[in-house]
Amino acid sequence: MKLQFSKMQGLGNDFVVFDAIHQTVQLSTQQLRFLANRRFGVGCDQILLVEPPRSEDTDFYYRIFNADGAEVEQCGNGARCFARFVRDKGLSHQDMIRVGTASGNIELFLQEDGQVRVNMAAPELQPRAIPFIAEQQQTVYDIMVSGKSWQISAVSMGNPHAVLVVDDVEQAPVETLGPALEQHERFPQRVNAGFMAVRSPTEIDLRVYERGTGETLACGSGACAAVVAGRLRGLLEEQVKVHLHGGDLVVSWAGGQSPVWMSGPAIGIFEGTIAL
Repeated sequence: MKLQFSKMQGLGNDFVVFDAIHQTVQLSTQQLRFLANRRFGVGCDQILLVEPPRSEDTDFYYRIFNADGAEVEQCGNGARCFARFVRDKGLSHQDMIRVGTASGNIELFLQEDGQVRVNMAAPELQPRAIPFIAEQQQTVYDIMVSGKSWQISAVSMGNPHAVLVVDDVEQAPVETLGPALEQHERFPQRVNAGFMAVRSPTEIDLRVYERGTGETLACGSGACAAVVAGRLRGLLEEQVKVHLHGGDLVVSWAGGQSPVWMSGPAIGIFEGTIAL
């Protein structure tokens, strides 16, 4: 079969996006891995599908697949690209787009300056809902990895995140501790591992090792989780600029059951057709 796709990126976190409304898109795990492969396929961190709504209170449904072919619940950078895609393709002319996901509904706002603002909903901190194995909810948990104890915050932004505070993200053990945390037995559905260095109460540096993909240039949901973790630890103010290798995001959270808001760019790179 031949499928039309768009290649997009948000701060260097790149995606292959399919319109699954006007063409039938049924991809096997092998085909998803092929698409994501940077030598033999198109190359991307994740594959996104734009589908018809599954409920009356949404405009579209949003599916996300990691480079290893596994379907996941949420992707913040992908959500911004989703909004840009449906606008550029004429699928929606609204400035506010309501989207259903596996983890619940989100709202996407296209702004006049080209940025996309996303209502990522309230964070989930209860261990069972993340999911994370712990006796009770805490701001910081001790976790053993390869015989050494590390301190993490556990947060779900529709997908699970473990956030560590480090002195310098460039010196952080992302390549070794990242995959070890991703597969840790206390995270039954694996986890995204974020390494956060606090510059000031309104600025942080962040690197994220994403489950099923590895380290990416940016992770939108990871940026949201990091700000939530920093706020809970008393390190950050309500609005924070998050510096990632791919660029900057602005994340704000008022606390409690308030939604987390994320703003950043979304850019189309090229269009293509691929035979699978």
